[in-house]
Amino acid sequence: MESAGGKAHRLAELREFLMSRRARVTPAEAGLPAGGRRRTPGLRREEVAVLAGVGVSWYQWLEQGRDISVSPQVLDAVARVLRLSPAERRHLYVLAALNPPALEPAPEDRDMCDGLRRLIDAWMPFPAHIMDVYWNTVLYNDAAAAVLGMRPDVSRNCLIDFFTDERYRARVRGWEELAPKVVAQFRSACSECPDDEGFRAVVAEAKAASAEFAELWERRDIRPGGQNRKEMDHPVAGLLVMEATQLRVPARPDLVIVLHTPMPEAGTGEKLEWLASPEGRRGAMHPLAG
Repeated sequence: MESAGGKAHRLAELREFLMSRRARVTPAEAGLPAGGRRRTPGLRREEVAVLAGVGVSWYQWLEQGRDISVSPQVLDAVARVLRLSPAERRHLYVLAALNPPALEPAPEDRDMCDGLRRLIDAWMPFPAHIMDVYWNTVLYNDAAAAVLGMRPDVSRNCLIDFFTDERYRARVRGWEELAPKVVAQFRSACSECPDDEGFRAVVAEAKAASAEFAELWERRDIRPGGQNRKEMDHPVAGLLVMEATQLRVPARPDLVIVLHTPMPEAGTGEKLEWLASPEGRRGAMHPLAG
């Protein structure tokens, strides 16, 4: 429960935040005439209220940091008038003590794939790949192709591939123990966006493709994305023991970076380095199995 001091601090921050955002929006940007000389930069409170379709007194109370009731619809209208970024809109919700909307990338942050490609390529010789929120494959490095069997003709959705890619299943030791964790982590991701039809489409496809998935999905287990231990039997390198860690970049909350770190067992690090070497690449072109 929020303390009296915490509430006072939050409302003070709300007041200062709204004033600062209002001051940076010009009448022209809001579609208003300049209206002569202004004592302060930006919009007037009355103008914000009219443009947002709310009462002038109500908006004054909001900006004064009074303890009043607010709704998501009204905050969205204010955010639109003040030209808030997705991160600023979410911050407004937090300051108003409402459940914030899901994170979404700002337009200027959408073009980050080159930098993320450099990140996962720098993770070589260890496997790394990037998924979107639905676990569709976005990017993967050469080690992910050599070790996890990711390839253009198969690797589309990491959840569906986990259950349907025979090459991957043949390599994973303890697949049956890992599968419930994977499904629980995907359900946790779904719970962040309960009305998102994209998640429903992935679940429907996975159910149609795998009875094992359908059974595990009905358990309704929840597990946050974090780390999974993977033991894999590679057809050339033998046993590989890795830790798969899910990471997110705040500027791109629609993406998940999965980095595989070698564990001390079975000389995994050395084996991964060998697989990335010219000799290892030649050997992987003619595997004995898998």
